[in-house]
Amino acid sequence: MHFMGLSFNHTDSVNDYEGVLVPLANAQRHPALIAQYQRRLSEEGRAVATSGDPEAKDLKNTDGEEGVLRTESQAYSPYTIEGLRAEISEDVAVSGHDSAYDIKSKVINKAIQDIGMGRYNWQLFVLCGFGWFADNLWLQGVALTLPSLSAEFGISDKQVRYTTCSLFVGLCIGASFWGIQSDIIGRRIAFNCTLCIAGIFGIAAGAAPNWIGSCGLFAALGVGVGGNLPVDGSLFLEFLPNASGALLTLLSVWWPVGQLVASLIGWGFLGGHYDEDKGWRYFVFTMGAMTFCMFLARFLMFHLYESPKFLLSRGRQSEAVAVVHGMAFKNKTTTWLTEEILNEIGGDPKVVSDDKLTTSQIVMRKLAAFSGERIGPLFQERKLAMTTILLWICWAAIGMGYPLFNAFLPQYLARGTTSTGEAVSSYITYRNYAITSVVGVPGSLLACYTVDIKYIGRKGTMAISTMLSGIFLFLFTISADSTYQLAFSSIEAFFQNIMYGVLYAYTPEVFPAPNRGTGTGICSFLNRIMGLCAPIIAANIPSANPNAPVFVSGSLILIAFVAMVFLPIETMGKQRL
Repeated sequence: MHFMGLSFNHTDSVNDYEGVLVPLANAQRHPALIAQYQRRLSEEGRAVATSGDPEAKDLKNTDGEEGVLRTESQAYSPYTIEGLRAEISEDVAVSGHDSAYDIKSKVINKAIQDIGMGRYNWQLFVLCGFGWFADNLWLQGVALTLPSLSAEFGISDKQVRYTTCSLFVGLCIGASFWGIQSDIIGRRIAFNCTLCIAGIFGIAAGAAPNWIGSCGLFAALGVGVGGNLPVDGSLFLEFLPNASGALLTLLSVWWPVGQLVASLIGWGFLGGHYDEDKGWRYFVFTMGAMTFCMFLARFLMFHLYESPKFLLSRGRQSEAVAVVHGMAFKNKTTTWLTEEILNEIGGDPKVVSDDKLTTSQIVMRKLAAFSGERIGPLFQERKLAMTTILLWICWAAIGMGYPLFNAFLPQYLARGTTSTGEAVSSYITYRNYAITSVVGVPGSLLACYTVDIKYIGRKGTMAISTMLSGIFLFLFTISADSTYQLAFSSIEAFFQNIMYGVLYAYTPEVFPAPNRGTGTGICSFLNRIMGLCAPIIAANIPSANPNAPVFVSGSLILIAFVAMVFLPIETMGKQRL
């Protein structure tokens, strides 16, 4: 039974997608992949030519027993089982895992790469973008409710900041829980559950009877929202051809859009048009309904294929192949992948016993990312060790510095004054917040351009934007005039989005493939934990100066800037190892 693109009780089969399979010998490599191999062979050829080694092989010839064609005009084309096996062996050697499951996963990666970007991938880009969107939608949304919660429930301006802390508790739990569960129960279930939970508890939060109740409901919705980044990122990556890897970075564009939408809705409901005890409730109801609608769009209007890697890990090889055929069908192209090819390269399931993973093996692989064996290689070489430490400092400092300002910005703006010295109205407060959000959005788009400019690159863009972001945080405090605050908060938001966008791109690029998950995982962990600490510090900072949290935020951002200056590796124009 099918309903609006969703299949009930239906197992994908290759028989559902006739006409997409072509013989291996007739398959065409993705153009970007051919160019990549030709560049690498050219570099290897130059290295051999300058080495003076008389025993070095001529890289223009075939590669010995494997028979991989090495001519520039025929690089890895046409396909042969021997050539494909040689490529997979090379990839497996780099990854550090050589089980039948890992070998077959690499074969599926090759097939997805040859299919290339198409309609299915772009639809998935939008639906996964909902996850980034919802994450910042609620982070900013809770921040916008703080003045109203304080007024309605009689909570002090400092104590009400624990509301944000409750949300971060949920985010931390959700990130760890759903990250592991998606490998056990499947990406598709986790992908839909995260937004469903966030939507249900988001709507419920609008009817909270007291402050404690609202904190509990915000924490519950955080458990759902917190799973979006790890689950959506993994799912999108597993359907993403390597040649289009930059699109994973582009997902971060949805982040400032979430803030923009929250600020515009907040301006409408909290800007003085409704009673104070009703405006924030209508606001939260609206965001909860919006989140639930995003869940419905995922669940009802889009046929999401389960991750072929997950299916493979559970011994469902035929379904994994069918998913690749389905992706080719949606993208109106062809594929060469069959079960026979998987078995010939990775072993027949009737013979090999390691072509699937048990639940305990899946959990152990997740936990192994944080073991000494995986962390140790990040410190074996001086340059990489320095990069690792500095990046962890950056993520920790920004993890606390970002929410210390952004999670309480509506409170800071509400303390502003007009040119005549009068307190600003709610309308002006939320209008200014909306303008700040609008100005910040182009920052993410500009970052995609500047990272590839010669002499600037990733490091330059990241360091300059971080420095300016920290400076404008301090400038924000020089005057209580709402016009000055608007100007400096807007410019800060612009550079802040550049900073975050480039940091998200640079971090996975700089770590070597075998330890990339460990390095980036610890960065994400430090970011969330320090974010959890931010509202606690903001609520207990021992100072009569209401701008004290902003000073701490600016100092932390500048600490991150100093760390970025000393990063020894520039990744612009370099392939990921």
